[in-house]
Amino acid sequence: MDLVFGLLWLLTVFLEGIHCEGVYAPPTVRIVHSGHACNIEEERYTERVYTIKEGETLELTCLVTGHPRPQIRWTKTAGSASDRFQDSSVFNETLRITKIQRHQGGRYYCKAENGLGSPALKSIRVDVYYLDDPIVTVHQSIGEAKEQFYYERTVFLRCVANSNPPVRYSWRRGREILSQGLDKGVEIYEPFFTQGETKILKLKNLRPQDYANYSCISSVRGVCGIGDKTVVFRLTNKTASPTIKLLVEDPIVVNPGQTVTLVCITSGGEPPPTLTWMRGTDSLPEKSVLNEGTLTLPAITSEDAGIYSCVANNNVGNPAKKSTTIIVRALKKGRFWITPDPYHNDDNIQIGREVKISCQVEATPPEELMFSWLKNGRALRSSERMVITQTDPDVSPGTTNLDIIDLKFTDFGTYTCMASLKGGGIPEISIDVNISSTTVPPNLTVPRGKSPLVAQEGDTVELQCLVSGKPKPIILWSRADKEVPMPDGTMLTESYDGILRIVNVSREMTGSYRCQTSQYNGFNVKPREAIVELIVQYPPTVEPVFTEIRQGLTRNIVMNCRVLRAYPSRVLKYEWRLGSRLLNSGQFDSRDDTEYIVRNLQREGYGEYSCDIINEAGAGRCSFLVTGKAYAPEFYYDTYNPLWQNRPRVYAYKLQWTQMNPNAVDRIIAYRLGIRQAGQQRWWEQEIPITGMIPKGELITYNLTELIKPEAYEVRLTPITKFGEGDSTIRIVKYSAPINPHLREFHCSFEEEPICMFTQDKTDNFDWTRHSAATRDTKYTPNTGPSSDRSGSKQGFYMYIETSRPREKGDTARLLTPTFNVAPKNPYGVTNSAYCFSFYYHMYGRHIGTLNAYLRVKGQTTLENPIWTLSGTQGPRWRQAKVNINPTSSFQMIFEGIRGDGIEGDIAIDDVTIEEGECGDPPPNNLKSWAPPRGAHIWQLGVTLLLALFSHRR
Repeated sequence: MDLVFGLLWLLTVFLEGIHCEGVYAPPTVRIVHSGHACNIEEERYTERVYTIKEGETLELTCLVTGHPRPQIRWTKTAGSASDRFQDSSVFNETLRITKIQRHQGGRYYCKAENGLGSPALKSIRVDVYYLDDPIVTVHQSIGEAKEQFYYERTVFLRCVANSNPPVRYSWRRGREILSQGLDKGVEIYEPFFTQGETKILKLKNLRPQDYANYSCISSVRGVCGIGDKTVVFRLTNKTASPTIKLLVEDPIVVNPGQTVTLVCITSGGEPPPTLTWMRGTDSLPEKSVLNEGTLTLPAITSEDAGIYSCVANNNVGNPAKKSTTIIVRALKKGRFWITPDPYHNDDNIQIGREVKISCQVEATPPEELMFSWLKNGRALRSSERMVITQTDPDVSPGTTNLDIIDLKFTDFGTYTCMASLKGGGIPEISIDVNISSTTVPPNLTVPRGKSPLVAQEGDTVELQCLVSGKPKPIILWSRADKEVPMPDGTMLTESYDGILRIVNVSREMTGSYRCQTSQYNGFNVKPREAIVELIVQYPPTVEPVFTEIRQGLTRNIVMNCRVLRAYPSRVLKYEWRLGSRLLNSGQFDSRDDTEYIVRNLQREGYGEYSCDIINEAGAGRCSFLVTGKAYAPEFYYDTYNPLWQNRPRVYAYKLQWTQMNPNAVDRIIAYRLGIRQAGQQRWWEQEIPITGMIPKGELITYNLTELIKPEAYEVRLTPITKFGEGDSTIRIVKYSAPINPHLREFHCSFEEEPICMFTQDKTDNFDWTRHSAATRDTKYTPNTGPSSDRSGSKQGFYMYIETSRPREKGDTARLLTPTFNVAPKNPYGVTNSAYCFSFYYHMYGRHIGTLNAYLRVKGQTTLENPIWTLSGTQGPRWRQAKVNINPTSSFQMIFEGIRGDGIEGDIAIDDVTIEEGECGDPPPNNLKSWAPPRGAHIWQLGVTLLLALFSHRR
């Protein structure tokens, strides 16, 4: 009884496996290179090192497998935070960087994901090699400095060159190679702190023969074809560090628009120094004109002001540097404030008391600033009652004060503060201040009905504070309830009329706004302030904003629309519509969502449904597009050798795909296939009929024929249901030349007539036959041989041995692969002889004989023991075999089929693969690894299992 239940369970698993198991697979990824690499170190701690010369082209390709087709993304982690990958990610199979620079070295990652399992990730480290020109600098021993210090006894020549990999240095004096220990007067060493980046030549007790030409040769030992680089320094008894003179004043004060010329000359130094100009840490103005040591700045402006430095360098000692400051005269920002009598607690101006008028400007240079005062247009001099002073620059720079003691009625009038610069050339600034009986301190109020101010999102609003008093001060606006900027991005916004205008107001601007008086252009008293409340109403924010629902006829649909936030949140109502037709409406109670159900969907129920949730400010809308469109097909890119050639000028292509979510809508009745030659406009179309339901994960195959070599084609596939056309998918089909027998990777699925350059052995008894299940005649031998190729397609081809008469027991048929040359590990390395040889076999029938696989290397004349062998029936399914092989020279693989006892002994092979590297774990031989065509031979296997069951019971 246990056997009965076991067989029934096995049959159930098999039937489930047909529908659940398909070609869906998580991604795998491999990085290959095709750029100008000068060395590749193979897998090492899960990464590869790609070495390239600076300026060459980096080209890395991410080869992926997996279905659906994985999305590919290239990213980079750089050596430091400043070395960012400019294109932080590249969504393409090939990463190409032309004229690569040193900062672009680092680890590059290729990430592939298709929603199945974990993303696949591989990395490769790119090492950019370069060698800069070396630089020699000369220094004297500390404490012995004189103007001509090379009469002193010790000199150091330091050689530095930037490089990757680390540079090696060598020194020559004239043609003589200098090395440590050969000359007592010469010492060569590397300072500890430089970590090998510097080589110093020390000349001790300077001798006459030490005055010579010294060459520093830097080398990276020819890696990547980078040649050695040399720099020569001539040491003489006149060698000296640079000295310079500036033929200008310091500072230089000029008016805007003038032309400034700075002259720098060398006064010493051997070799002759080079002169450069710089402005602080900034670059020179674009309009600058340089002529050797002369720098000219035409039409100078305030932005050109700063410290300009002339630097002289001849790599001897320290560079010489002298600087001057350019000051451009300017006057700006004139303002005033009135201070009532500071001795009385009163903000008003009163007869008999003191009042002070202050005037401030920004002046450059500040020491040239001059003030004068006028009353009613006439000059005013300082006196006992009219005291004119200037504030200490450290307290309030650029400020003058007019103190009016014991204010009288005759003192009323207009006082003018005049600011100018001693050097002239700059227009004066004048500020008028009126002192009269109407001069009163300010007061701020908010107009009635202007707070709180209610607006709707997107409106233009004006927040208003009324300011009274004379003179009217500047009003400063700020946020009162948050430490956040104002709508214009500043913390304070000035207004001269008390109005703050906000365009396109948003919900984030809701809150309290403070208006307050500024002490400038007004009274120097405690600021007056007021608060204005702004309330921004906005329509409901809802989810989902848009959802596409694909559904077949007669099914139910549930749609839900939820409110996330709204203001005001009260008085919310909803309206459901199909197009413009109202379906349902109502008011919200305590819930924050509303639901609509379509039962028994009919054709007229397709369309765009909308749910509007409404408040005073407007409506938020959820949209649902209900459609019967089928999802897009998913092209299968991992087909083994999809291209084959059966005539000289044309080729054919095995197109395979699965259907995304085939059960989401009505049954797919056909596919519309469109094809056009790359670069052409016209599509050629035909329909591919489909019978029955398509199980999820089923691999569908269609052979494209009569494709012209070597053209590429654009292929478009569109599913069709009773609803109409679904979503299309497009891919490119490219022609590739026949397989190159210089092996890196070999695949053959026997789809092409030349069978991938396989050949039949001429010393055996009979030949292997290329066949497909669609054309194979099983009339006489129904209980042996495959019912489809390995992928499950009846149109797909495979190789098999036909064991019907006249074949006899023990007859052999041998099939030979092309001869492969072993792939080198890298251009400079030894061969890597580890390969994975795999194939699928089908051995079903009661007379199955033996299938052997042999490895034959160059020079071998006889077949020795097989590397793989199997005998007897293995069930009505395809199984995979994997074997590690280690050829030491050119080789080929041989399949040998041996006929068994009778005619039910057909043996088949398919999808032969040879890949560089050792095999991974072989897949388990279980029912779910078989991928048959739609329902093919389900009945046959079911009958077989049930016959076994009844046989057991008898």
